[in-house]
Order: sequence, then structure tokens, then C-alpha cells
Amino acid sequence: MQILIFGLFAFCGVHLVRLLAPRWRERQIAHFGERPWKGLFALVALAGLVMICWGFGLARQLPLVLYAPPASLRHLTALFTLVAFVLVAAAYVPRNHIKAALGQPMLLGVVVWASGHLLSNGMLHDAVLFGAFLSWALLMALALQQRDRLAGVRAAPGTLRGDGIALVVGTVAWAVFAFWLHGWLIGVDPMAGMH
Repeated sequence: MQILIFGLFAFCGVHLVRLLAPRWRERQIAHFGERPWKGLFALVALAGLVMICWGFGLARQLPLVLYAPPASLRHLTALFTLVAFVLVAAAYVPRNHIKAALGQPMLLGVVVWASGHLLSNGMLHDAVLFGAFLSWALLMALALQQRDRLAGVRAAPGTLRGDGIALVVGTVAWAVFAFWLHGWLIGVDPMAGMH
């Protein structure tokens, strides 16, 4: 569990530096240069992600049950995850109404994904992983929305074409991940018994 927690601190912590210590960050960029800073940022984030995956795998070998959710919640989690994939796609597809309305669809996608997984997974390691990502994404989304509001930043107006692309890309990515990649990468088939 320690490796998972260290990974979460590294990954989430490096992403919070801009919000929690903006002046310190600016001094580091001025001192080391923007490219080395971005390189260090990417290295710490990648190391955190590797520790999260490794630590989660280790923690799954010693499960500790916190609660026993009903099996039917897996269907709801699948729906939450579909919405999350569409939100993440909307963050990168230009000129869609989702991004125009929400401002931070990628972070809100993480919130939806983590919430869905907390509903259907009752182990301690699940609560640590998904609870940490839920807390981090909520904090980031709220802080960035406030920052954008104060700076007068607005997303480009949405178009039906942008909405359609975000919906199709998100849905296809979700289907590939849910039906094939999740079982291969995570070792759990989320659609077992549903197809």
C-alpha cells in the first residue's frame, strides 16, 4: 500500500504545484529554464504513475474489504465510465459545447470515473486510489475554473460537429478500453456477465 500512496503523492502533488505554490514554480522555471522544468515535471508524474500501477497491483494481492457493493452497481460504473471517456475526449476536441459549458471536462471526467469506481469497488486499495483521484480532480477543477473566471478566460463556442466528434471518439475509446484493454491491462474484465 505504501508504494501506491507514494505514487499518488508524486503524481497528484506535482500537478498541484501550479495551484499551491505558483511563485515557487515560477522561480524554479526562471532558475532552471522551462524545458528542464517540464522534463522534471514529466519525469516525476511518470514515476508517480508507475508507482500507482505497481502499488495498486501489490495492494490487490492483500485485499481488505471496506464495504460490499451490490454487483448491479457494475452497470452504473460502466455508464459513469462512458460519460468520463466522453468528457476526456471533449477536453481535446476543438469547439464543442461540453468544453464550452464545463471549462475543465478532463478533470470532471476523472471525477466521474473515480466516483463510478468507488460505487462498485469496496476494497481499501480501491478507496485509496479512486478517492485520491476524486479529491485531486475536484480540487484542480474548482481551482482552475476560479482562475479562468478571474482571468476572463472562456472556451471557444461549441459546434454540433465538435459535439459529435467528442461523442464518437469518447464512445469508441470507452468501448475499446471496456471490452478489451481493461482486462488485459488491469486484469479485471469490467464487462464480465454483461456481454
